Amino acid sequence: MQNRQQSDRLSWGDTVFLHLEREGMPLNVASICIFEGEVSFEDCVQFVESKLPLLPRYLKRVVPAPFGLGLPSWEYDPEFDLRRHVREVTLQHGTDTELKAVAAKLFGTVMDRRHPLWDIAVVRGLKGNRTGIIIRMHHCLSDGIAGVGIMNVLLDASPEVSRLAKKKIKFHVPSPPDPLTSLTTGFVDSYSDFVKRILSAMADLLSMAERAAANGANPASQEFVNLFPEITAFTERLRFNVLYRGPQKFACTEVPLEEVKAIRRKSGTSVNDVVLALVTATIRRYCELHGDSVRKKLLRIMVPVNLRGNNDRSELGNRISLVPVTIPLDIRQPRKLLAAVHKRTEFLKRSHAAELVSLAGGLIGMFPTSVQGLAGPIASQLPITPFNLVCTNVPGPQFPLYLLGHKMLRWYPYVPVGGEMAVNCAILSYNGTVYFGFSGDAHAAPDLRRMETLLKESFTELRDAGGIKPPDKKPAKKKRVRQKQQVAPAVAAPSKTVPAPIPPSTSFSPLESKRQPEPTLTIEQENARTEFIVA
Repeated sequence: MQNRQQSDRLSWGDTVFLHLEREGMPLNVASICIFEGEVSFEDCVQFVESKLPLLPRYLKRVVPAPFGLGLPSWEYDPEFDLRRHVREVTLQHGTDTELKAVAAKLFGTVMDRRHPLWDIAVVRGLKGNRTGIIIRMHHCLSDGIAGVGIMNVLLDASPEVSRLAKKKIKFHVPSPPDPLTSLTTGFVDSYSDFVKRILSAMADLLSMAERAAANGANPASQEFVNLFPEITAFTERLRFNVLYRGPQKFACTEVPLEEVKAIRRKSGTSVNDVVLALVTATIRRYCELHGDSVRKKLLRIMVPVNLRGNNDRSELGNRISLVPVTIPLDIRQPRKLLAAVHKRTEFLKRSHAAELVSLAGGLIGMFPTSVQGLAGPIASQLPITPFNLVCTNVPGPQFPLYLLGHKMLRWYPYVPVGGEMAVNCAILSYNGTVYFGFSGDAHAAPDLRRMETLLKESFTELRDAGGIKPPDKKPAKKKRVRQKQQVAPAVAAPSKTVPAPIPPSTSFSPLESKRQPEPTLTIEQENARTEFIVA
């Protein structure tokens, strides 16, 4: 395969994720995929090997710049061994609980930086004739949006199994440059990146000023007066906002996407608003379950926002900004809570919060990488709580994906935890279902699995409050039993008049009777309608 000789360096954003990691606190994005049937481990290894030419960075490791003067670079691993990255795990009991425990252990393990920063675990022995696949990628390699794009490359949209080549992949590893050349190139590339960030920041500021002038923004509006104090207030610690210690726990559940969209249509909000309202209600329930008062408390959620265009979904690296969504935690009525979430997200969009945070984050990248490398692990252990938790929502494909002909049944996402954000939540929609993954520190949230039940309760409450009826299950077909012809008795008993059964009337929900069916949208069209698509 062809290898590029030119420099392939990490961006400043990717480098920040690399430096924030410390032993025991990995910064990986990951997912648990459950497939129907038994997936052969050897076939899986061969299949992944056949896809590597499409993902050349999966053959590269991170190499720091000499003396830390410049950005790290991606260079081919001269000792690359695919079986170091694709492993087999066999469950003893085969339960979903055991699968989550295995995944949590993997999620809490730091990957070896001497080799490419990704791995796949094929989990065998899962009950119900199923196979689990746990995929991890370091956050410097991919964010959530890019992770979904990578999955679209690794998996197939058709159950047909293509014939795998038996030849092993051979690739030429370029000889590493001499230290002087590497130092010079790294310095030039880093300086060029620094200049680009300055010019980009100036362009973003000018663009925001032009949009604000065109929209007639009025900073003295009543909305600004009411909501700005919430954004600038200090974050109040909740029971799980303690310094991360490890090990990790993982919990997951799912809700129907069509019902989420029905709530969105009925309330005039967005899918992300519905998701944030569900997470907020779940956190409120969890706090009250432990006897914590939520009166007059605020929940500050860090929402990563995708900065890619629709055509750059498979682009590797991190292209995200952060939006601080602050929501009152004591709103108990579901419809009022959803309206409060929508009001705040719309305000953040109009105030260009994502662009402002992106500009502020760019200042971090202006520090030398050597300083970032020293400050990152220290910053991750400071008793600072800028947010209560991370809530990342990624739109996935709304059609089934296949691995070697095996359909992917479920797809649970994972987002890392660290610092004083010891519980976080990742959301991913796939094939008509919204999947929630809760990651947490075992000491901060030993009963993390309760989140699964609490989210289901919050969803049912919000759905019922919106007048959304779940689809009726089709009744089981009754078997027709032939009755033997009976001989009439000599003396007939007086017959009783039995009223004929009244056929059930066909009922329609208000949404179905008053609204035409909504046209099917592509992923890109749906993303355009649903703002705050995050990574």
